[in-house]
Amino acid sequence: MASADAKMSRFQLTAMVVGSMVGAGIFSLPRTFAGATGPLGAVIAWIIAGTGMYMLARVFQFLAERKPHLDAGVFAYAKEGYGDYPGFLSAFGYWIGSCIGNVSYWVLIKSTLGAFFPVFGDGNTLVAILVASVGIWLFHFMILRGIQQAAALNMIVTIAKIIPILVFIAILFVAFKMDMFRFNFYGGGLEGSIFDQVRATMLVTVFVFLGIEGASVYSRYAKERKDVGFATIVGFVGVTSLMVLVTLLPYAVLQREDIAGIRQPSMAGVLEAVVGPWGAVFVSVGLLISVLGAYLAWALICAEVMSAAARTRDMPAIFARENKAKVPAAAMWATSIVIQVIVITTYWSTDAFALMLNLTSSMALIPFLLVAGYAMQLTTRGETYETSASGIRTRDIAIAAVATVYTGYLVYAGGLKFLVLSAILYAPGSLLYVWARREQGKKVFERTSDIVILALATLGAIVGVYWIATGYIVL
Repeated sequence: MASADAKMSRFQLTAMVVGSMVGAGIFSLPRTFAGATGPLGAVIAWIIAGTGMYMLARVFQFLAERKPHLDAGVFAYAKEGYGDYPGFLSAFGYWIGSCIGNVSYWVLIKSTLGAFFPVFGDGNTLVAILVASVGIWLFHFMILRGIQQAAALNMIVTIAKIIPILVFIAILFVAFKMDMFRFNFYGGGLEGSIFDQVRATMLVTVFVFLGIEGASVYSRYAKERKDVGFATIVGFVGVTSLMVLVTLLPYAVLQREDIAGIRQPSMAGVLEAVVGPWGAVFVSVGLLISVLGAYLAWALICAEVMSAAARTRDMPAIFARENKAKVPAAAMWATSIVIQVIVITTYWSTDAFALMLNLTSSMALIPFLLVAGYAMQLTTRGETYETSASGIRTRDIAIAAVATVYTGYLVYAGGLKFLVLSAILYAPGSLLYVWARREQGKKVFERTSDIVILALATLGAIVGVYWIATGYIVL
């Protein structure tokens, strides 16, 4: 456990949430949305995503208050509600998905530098991979020096990286052209229904909302339990407002087709089109600060999730070991090694950033769905609710129901491709669960449902590998 002097204030927890959410995704939003939909579809997508994620944020809030002993974050709720193996899958999926998300940060950093230094290309050249590797290990050894120091640095970086985004929004407000916005409103030239357009943006909204659960992951470090809920809601509202504005305002200064053709990070290209070359430089510098800060926050979260799972004996005990600075060192090493390996594999990817973004989102969906499902169990049973609190319980049932439907819809919207790609990771990852159970002398699978889940994951992995080998899925 962390020592008393390693506790985080509510402002540090809020900065952890904001720092986790404001990263690579927000700087890519103009092109990503314009390539799939117009302002109307974007508004509908944000209403759906904002409502669903707000309900999920409220789920994290009331679970933190009603189940304070479950201080391991996302996976602890899955384990409590569905058993050991689903709990492990939630922890593993969230951890490996977060590692993949960290790779997307390095790809975008290198792609940004590629606009000024061709040797970096689109972020997957040999030089780019070597530079990213150096960065991975610099952050690794800095984090090993202590959680508190890294959290304090994250708060400073979070403040610094918000400034370029606010400047971008302010300039586009001044340059706003109502005729251009009206022309783009229905997506001019896009094929497919509004429903199809909205569905195409759903995995993107998941990616940019990842981090909303950051305070829950770090709940054991909170000075007061109520600070977890405060940080979650405040971080959500603030960052959502920024993301909606960054998505919609470009439609008022450029045609949709032009926005869709801008290279990533597209915020830089949009600002360059409005104010000239300095706009691209300004946003690119802001992106580098933002993404490096987000990487710091997510590297911390990755290690903490794996360590928490080991402390509750859902992963091998080695990952619970902490160094003198109270950092889960073994989990941090595992995290950095996995990130390094995936960064190397981007050399063979045709669109590494898009692949990492969508796969990260897909891996997060199962853990989020299990959290929402557990909230439904808790509220419908009336557990932790007094008889006199029927109104509060009814409200929480409604919140949990919306969160469950939303996360279930996201699994559908993500499509079969990313489900089988997720299975390729889940199936072999289950070996860690076998390791943990055997070192405790326990039966590996105690429920028939666990065996069924493993069989489905294995089948999905086999299908995924076959589809990749035959070219049906292009990475």
